[in-house]
Amino acid sequence: MEKTIYIFSSGELKRKGNTLYFETEENRKYIPVEDTGEIMIFGEVDINKKLLEFLSQKEILMHYFNYNGYYMGTFYPREHLNSGYMILKQSEYYMDEKKRLELARQFVIGAGKNIRQVLKYYNNRDCDLEDGLKRIEEIFTSMPEIITINQLMALEGNMREQYYKCFDTITQNQDFVFEERSRRPPRNYMNTLVSFGNTLMYTTVLSEIYKTHLDPRIGFLHATNFRRFSLNLDVAEIFKPIIIDRLIFSLIRKNMVTKKDFDKNTEGIMLKDKAKQVFVQQMDEKLKVTIKHRELGRHVSYRRLIRLELYKLAKHLIDEKKYEPFIANW
Repeated sequence: MEKTIYIFSSGELKRKGNTLYFETEENRKYIPVEDTGEIMIFGEVDINKKLLEFLSQKEILMHYFNYNGYYMGTFYPREHLNSGYMILKQSEYYMDEKKRLELARQFVIGAGKNIRQVLKYYNNRDCDLEDGLKRIEEIFTSMPEIITINQLMALEGNMREQYYKCFDTITQNQDFVFEERSRRPPRNYMNTLVSFGNTLMYTTVLSEIYKTHLDPRIGFLHATNFRRFSLNLDVAEIFKPIIIDRLIFSLIRKNMVTKKDFDKNTEGIMLKDKAKQVFVQQMDEKLKVTIKHRELGRHVSYRRLIRLELYKLAKHLIDEKKYEPFIANW
């Protein structure tokens, strides 16, 4: 499996022979290029054209994040899997309101059912989440009445609002009370973790999209307009509850992240670099975890699950097999 390289230090990343080489004032490190699938850069890193040519040749993506941990952009190799046919099919499904709604509904169903699985998991442990589960079930019952994307987005928003109300019961930590969702800037510690985790999730899905014939600019639940990407936002909805949210709960419940790991500044509350490293390390481990896939009958990693979801979507778009979202059963 190809690795994700995370760089938090400041230094220079360059090509040296047939490998990658990262140099800081204190350290020098070779990065085996054949094992590298993507590079995520959080530090101040100098690069040159020779490096970009090498990354393009080896089909390695390089994602950039700003000082606060927000996604900035991606250098990706000249498209090697571009498909005019697939772009036309994605556009066809987006422009046809009925077809778009059908797909968008599946993303919300996937998100909702995985949210329900997360709540059931903690409800069967040490948390009383019966009320939250009941409220989400009630919201779900109105799904057949949805006839527009706006209505679907509103339902998805209501569902998440009820879901977020369960966070305090799961974390059982007064330092991480949820209050309400706040973004750019997040206004409390929990929102900071959610924003950082979601950014990583969107970027991970984007990396997997680049390995398919799909175009990340054309989504279905999230509008395709002047935003950079939307398909990764759609697919991430399915995986955020079972990957990001469960990871956040684990970090807090195990005291791997505490309130000392945050900085307050004019742009809100931000994670310190050390905590970002803990988060990405744990997420990297999570993406490597394998589960038994019900249809394939073999073990696949969480990262592979994301790619499989994209393949399923592509099959739907070319009318080969109807798309159904991945639903966790644990």
